[in-house]
Amino acid sequence: MERTTCCVVGGGPAGMVLGLLLARAGVDVVVLEKHGDFLRDFRGDTVHPSTLALLDDLGLAERFARLPQRRVTTVQLPVGPDRSLITVGDIGALRGTYNYIAMVPQWDLLDLLADEAGREPSFSLRMNTEATSFLLERGRVNGVRYRTSDGRTGELRAALTVACDGRGSIARALPELGLERFDCPMDAWWFRLPRHEGDPSGLVGGVGDRFFSALIDRGDYWQIAALIPKGTDAVLRAQGLDRFMARFTSAVPWLSDRAHTLTSWDEVKLLDVRLDRLRRWHRPGLLCIGDAAHAMSPVFGIGINLAVEDAVAAARHLVRPLGEGRVGLRDVRRVQRRRWPTTAGTQALQRLAHARVIGPLLAGEPAFGGPEPARRLAEFVTTSRRFRRLPAYFLAYGALRERPPEQSVR
Repeated sequence: MERTTCCVVGGGPAGMVLGLLLARAGVDVVVLEKHGDFLRDFRGDTVHPSTLALLDDLGLAERFARLPQRRVTTVQLPVGPDRSLITVGDIGALRGTYNYIAMVPQWDLLDLLADEAGREPSFSLRMNTEATSFLLERGRVNGVRYRTSDGRTGELRAALTVACDGRGSIARALPELGLERFDCPMDAWWFRLPRHEGDPSGLVGGVGDRFFSALIDRGDYWQIAALIPKGTDAVLRAQGLDRFMARFTSAVPWLSDRAHTLTSWDEVKLLDVRLDRLRRWHRPGLLCIGDAAHAMSPVFGIGINLAVEDAVAAARHLVRPLGEGRVGLRDVRRVQRRRWPTTAGTQALQRLAHARVIGPLLAGEPAFGGPEPARRLAEFVTTSRRFRRLPAYFLAYGALRERPPEQSVR
C-alpha cells in the first residue's frame, strides 16, 4: 500500500509551489499530474511581483531570470469618447526590485519548480497519473485512487490531500463543500498576432461596438483575448472569421495591417469563463486551493497570483502539523480563513467589472454609466498618479501578501 504525508492533486502553479515548499521543509509529498508534460498553450503566463519575490526568497531568482520572458510595467485602456490609450496602472512606479510582471510561458515556470523540487528527497512528481476519486473512510479523506495513462490503477494514502486540480477538480463533486456560482456575461477567444516595432507595450485594451479585447505584449507577438457574449461561440464562428476580424480591427485599428495572418478558426481557442467558489474549502483530510477552491474571471489577470498565494499560505500553516503527523480540521480551516477575504474581495471587484463595464459593452450599452462618467474617469486617471499606483499594487501583490515558511527559504 502506497503512503505519503501529503498528496497534492494537480501540477499547476499552486500544486508545484505547495509541493516545493513542503518538501523543502522535510514533509513527504507526492504531486499527481494527469498530463505527461506541462505544455498547454494560452494558460495564464503572468508571473506577478509577489511570485517573483517568492522565487527570490527560495533562491530561484537567477534561474528564473534566464528563462525567455517579456517584462510588462504598464496597463493601458482605451478611455473616453476617442478611445485613446491611457495608462491606468503603472507597475514600474512601485518601489522594490520587482516592479514588473514577467510574461513567461507557464510550462517554463512549472519545469523550473519541478526541477528544483526534484532535488528534495521527500518530493515525488508522478506525471501521467490522474486522481480519479478520494479514499473516504469514516467521514475522512485518507488519500486518492488514481489511474495512469497506461491504464494502471492504484491507491495512494495520505495524512492530507490538497486539491490543486483546477475548476474541474474532483473535490467539486463533494456536495458538502457547496459550490457557489456567479453570472458571467462573457467567454473569451484566445489567439495570436505578430507584434511590430512602434506598437504600444505592456497590457493594452481595445474597445469596439459590442466588443472588448485584452492584448498581452509577448515581445514578437501579441497574445490576445477577445471577449464574446456568454454562450455565443458556435453562432459567431458560423458567421465567419473575416467578419470577426473586421470587428476586431475596428476596435484595435493599429493591428489591421496583420489581421490576415490569422487564417483559421483552429488558431482561435475558446475559454469558457467561470466565476465561482466553494463555500467550504475543506473537510477532514482534504483542503482545496487555487482554482479548485475559487475559479476566477480573467478580469485583472490575477488568477495565478491568487493560486500561488494560496499555496504559500497553506504551506506556512501546514508545515508544522504535517511534520508532527497531527494535521487536523482546525489546521485546514485556518488556511481558508486566511485566504477567504482576499478571494471574496477580488471576486466582488470582478463581478463589478462584469456588471458595469464588460456586460454593458458586449450588450451595446455605454460602460461606466455613460459617456460623461467615462470622460470624468479619463480625466481623473490622467491627472492622478497616486490612483494609477492603486491598481498597479493590486495587480502586483493582490490584497494580501503571503510569506513562505522559514523552513522552506534558502
